[in-house]
Order: sequence, then structure tokens, then C-alpha cells
Amino acid sequence: MKAKSMEVAKAAIRMATSERNEEKRLEECFKNENILTAAVDIGGNLNESIPKIMERALVASKRTGIIKDCHVHDGAVVGAAREAIMQVSAKANGLNVGGKIGIARAGEHISVCIFMSIGLLHLNEVVIGLGHRSIPEK
Repeated sequence: MKAKSMEVAKAAIRMATSERNEEKRLEECFKNENILTAAVDIGGNLNESIPKIMERALVASKRTGIIKDCHVHDGAVVGAAREAIMQVSAKANGLNVGGKIGIARAGEHISVCIFMSIGLLHLNEVVIGLGHRSIPEK
């Protein structure tokens, strides 16, 4: 069965919201559904971390075989990561954040989810962003 964009988006969200100790189990479960996934931790001042967040999403995608090493695939991951960052930046602009990136792909659908906590004194805000792109299957 081919996964559609909704299933891929849900997988990316699940990976981004997972605990570190459940990542491998989730990767195997999604792999059984023909969805490739990856997750990577992020943190720091959001404005200063934007290039590093996009780089981490790209490296994790290549390292796990979600994408090939070509500019079309690179652009899809970076574009989806940028979209997710734009969705969270309104709440986190200039503040310290910590969280995780979840990436999922099945067929031509790829999603990048950013789930993070925004540190503000002793009050923490939680925010999530999701980007989707389409890339050729082969």
C-alpha cells in the first residue's frame, strides 16, 4: 500500500514527539508500513539555530536513506524544514528552544515536523510546525 501525505505527516509528527528511547521501535513500525523515518534533537536560540535546524534535518534524511544525495531531494527537505520553522517562529522569535525534528517519507511524499518547548523564565510554551513537499519516487 502506498502511503499518502496524511500518513507521512502523521509519522513525522509521531517521530518529533517521541522520546529518544522509542525512536528505533517507531522507525521499525513505520518501515513495516513502507514509511522511512528519522528524528534528531535541536535546541538553542531559535534565530541563531535556523541554519543548524535545516542542516540537521538534511543530514538526518541522508544518513537514514530517506533521500538521495541530490539537489532536488535536498531542496525538498530544506523547504519543508523552512516551512515548519516559519510556523513556530512567531511564538519562539528570539527565545531559547529545545525539541526535536521528525522526518518521514513514503513514495513522493516527505514531511518535516518540528516540535519544541520555548523557554520563558519558568513558563514553557509548546509549539509544533509541519512542512510537506513532493519529490520524485526514483
